[in-house]
Formats: sequence, C-alpha cells, structure tokens
Amino acid sequence: METSPDIGTGTAALLEESPFPVRVACVDTGSNAIRFLAADFFSPTRWHPVHYERVPIRLGHQVFLNGKLASSQMDACVEAFAGFREHLDRLEIQHFRAVATSAVREAQNGEALIERIRQQTGIELEAISGSEEARLVHLAVTSRIDMSQSKWLLVDVGGGSVEVSLADDVGMLWSQSHTMGSVRLLEELSGAGDDPGRFRRLLGEYVSVLRLPSAAAYWQPAGLIATGGNIEALADFVYAAPDDRGVAQLTVDDLTSAIELLARLSFHDKKEQFGMREDRADVILPAAMVYARVAELAQVEEIQVPFVGVKEGILLDLVDQILSSRQHEERQLAQVTTAAVALGRRFLFDEAHGTTVARHADALFVQLEALHGLDARDRLVLRAASILHDIGLFISYKRHHHHSLYILTGSELPGFSPEEMKVVANVARYHRKSGPAPHHEHYMELPHEDRMRVTALGSLLRLADALDRQHSGMVEEVRARVDGMVLKLELEGRGDLLLERWALAKKKNLFEETFGLKVKVRAR
Repeated sequence: METSPDIGTGTAALLEESPFPVRVACVDTGSNAIRFLAADFFSPTRWHPVHYERVPIRLGHQVFLNGKLASSQMDACVEAFAGFREHLDRLEIQHFRAVATSAVREAQNGEALIERIRQQTGIELEAISGSEEARLVHLAVTSRIDMSQSKWLLVDVGGGSVEVSLADDVGMLWSQSHTMGSVRLLEELSGAGDDPGRFRRLLGEYVSVLRLPSAAAYWQPAGLIATGGNIEALADFVYAAPDDRGVAQLTVDDLTSAIELLARLSFHDKKEQFGMREDRADVILPAAMVYARVAELAQVEEIQVPFVGVKEGILLDLVDQILSSRQHEERQLAQVTTAAVALGRRFLFDEAHGTTVARHADALFVQLEALHGLDARDRLVLRAASILHDIGLFISYKRHHHHSLYILTGSELPGFSPEEMKVVANVARYHRKSGPAPHHEHYMELPHEDRMRVTALGSLLRLADALDRQHSGMVEEVRARVDGMVLKLELEGRGDLLLERWALAKKKNLFEETFGLKVKVRAR
C-alpha cells in the first residue's frame, strides 16, 4: 500500500488524560434540510446519540434558480438555529461546530444569513468547501469501514453538490465537487412537469455528463462507498439491511430496479405507497441516478452504504481534537500532506523537492515556535505551501511563483477554507523573488492578520527552499536556535553544502527583516 511521504513532524504525540465521557454536538446545514445531532462519546469511536433533530428547510430551492436564499427560508433557518441554541444550553454542550454546504456557500446573501444567525443565536455558522465536506465524510466512513488495505472511491450526494473522492485510511488522494446535487437537479429540470417518463429521460441525459478523473482508473479503487440521506433511503427501499458494522451492501442491480420503479411513480405514489417524506419523495430519483452513474463509471457491482455522513464526521473530528490536541495536529498534518501531494501530482510537480522542503520548513517552524508565535493552523498552511510552492512550474519556469499563486488560489485542499487557501497561495508565491509589498494586489486583499502570517511563513519557506537548492536532498537535517540577535542554523548532510549555504545567503533577507535577526549558517 502506498503511504504519504514521510516529511517528519518535529514533535512526538503527547498522551493526555482521557476526557471520556464527553458530550459534543453539531449542525449540518444542507441544501435540503438542517440536521442537529448531540451525542455522548465513551471512546474515540463509541458513542450514543443524546438528541437528533431534522428540520426540513430546503435552502437550495431558490439558490439553484436565482442565486439567492429566499427570505422566508432565511427566517425559518434562523428560527431553527434559535431552537438549536436552546438544546446546546439545556444539554450543557461546550464542544460544538455548525457547518453549511453548497446552498449557503453559493448564495449571494449567504453571508447575511450567517451574520443573522451569529447575532440572534450566538452560533458561528461556517460555510465549508466541497473538499472540507468530503474530508468530514471520509472521517465518518473510516469509523465504519476498514480502508487501510486499499484505495476506495467515495461519493456523497447532497442537495446541491456531489463530492467524489479517492481515499484510503489516511486521507483523500483527490476530491472533486460537482454541481449535480439532488435538489439542484430537481430545480433545474423542473420544466419536465409531472410526466415521470420525461423527467427520467432528462435526468439520464443530464447525469451522463458526469465523469471521474482518469486517476480513478489508474488507482483501481477497491470499491465504491456512498453516503447521503438518499442512498440510505434507497438501501432501506430495497431491504439492504446493515451488517454488524452498520454497513449495508446495495447491489447495482437492486439500485437499477429501484430506479425503474421510482421513475414510474408519481410524487403522490411515493408518499402514499412507500411512506416517503415530502422532501425525500421528490429528490430520491435524481439522487439514485447520480449514484448509479458513479457506480457505472467505477465499474462496481455493489455499493457500500455506511449510514454516516457529514454530521458524524464533525462529531468524530471534535472528539479527536478534545482527545489530544497534539495527536489531532499530527493527523491533520498527515491529511494535508496526502492531499497536497495528490494535487501536486495533477500538475506533474517535483514531489521529492516539495516534500523535502516541507520537512525542512516544519523543522524550522517547530524549533522556532518561541520566536514566531504562530499556531497549529499556521503549521498546516506552511505544510501545504511548502509542498506546492513550485506547482506553477507546470505553466512556465518564468514567473512560476506567480503561477503557483494562481493555481493554489483556485484550488481546494481538505481542511482549508477558501480564505485559508488564499493564505497558502500567497505563502507559496513568496518562496522566491521580492517579498510582500503594498503594490502586490493579492497580498493586499488579505486581512491585516493574514498578511502578517504570510510574511512570517513565507520567510520560513524561503529558508527551507534554500536548504534544497540542488533538489537532491543534500541537507539531511537542520538545527535552528536563537542566540541573542542571531539565528544560528547548523546543517548536516552530504558534501560541503556550499550551494545550499550560498542559497541561504541569497534568500535570508525576508526572515531577517521580519524577525530582526541576523542569519548565520554552519555546515557539518
């Protein structure tokens, strides 16, 4: 089994006193409904639900037609969050996270809804990227399915988007978000009227454009894992019962039979004959056809349905953070490494150089924590920027630092918000040439605090990049310590490291200007 490159962590994981039992909660604000889940955890993976509530507010209804959340739906959403606030207070929950997916993410007035919820309920709602959504689903799936022996294809069909990922037990090798969710398909194809046959034909033509990246065929995934409320409903529909792990096996033949039956039924028939909720009866066919299309592309005969999703992933992530902040940090670093390497491979990057620079940057970050005062999130940003700093070479060597900025600004990495990706992109941009300046547009668009992060992290990246000037790993270890007004770097490696010392002399200026220290280098 291929593993992530070993680029070092700098510090060992710390064992901490067990916090169990611990109570956590989350809100998953989807395009078709909002879900609140609170649970008591008795171990990192053993838990019992305390309260679950599903509020059928279809936020994606107007968003996927005209780009805005309807005012009535915003009012209902704020009212629902007021109820969640009461649950949080009644259950005395301190560890909590609320996320929103494609509907709020895409809505022109999504920020207005987030601000209303913050002001009226005190809950911070976070609009997450498709990649972060896929990361949370992956975390939930690994609690039910052993993915350690191979690569698996994951598909999550929400109301507004379809997240398709290739993953193993460590993290995702790649992830793509498609604007083809069940509610979106329903709204966009609403012109089909009440004719089930015509609607089914339109759906078939629409989902036929869905493609998997060529990487899926290259990696030969072991199987297909599907998540989302609709696939769970489909498994129940064909009587595919979960096993002792809580995982059902839904055969593609059964899924195809379900599609044939659902396509002949009217909305009224689905409710009356099969007892489906109103907000499930109208979207289950579009979702089923998306799942069937992915299964066709993946060339599988059955689909694993683990009956977990974003909300379970949030809870597991919260408990992981509570259990051990250091272990959680190391796990996040491994996930970022896997995702960054996967992104770099799409652009034919120099993987050995990127991971070597990341190893040196991480060593400098850890050894100089007392100097720079940055936190664990900054360490993740530096990890991603270090691995991908030369990704712009895919376009051209000339001005490749600008090309890296462009590529990374438009890319997604699991665990990073779009705002954080801008920070990653700027840090990578400043690995060479001039440092940050007032006339640099992308740098000045960042908030003041993020500009300071970029400058500090960029100065560390420059030193780390110089340590692999020959792209051949000549420097095996770097030791850094502050002595008065001097940063002393001691290098160990092969040869006299003359070129690396020369490169450090050329690239140390930004660090010296940022921290007010002189950099001196000695090689052993």
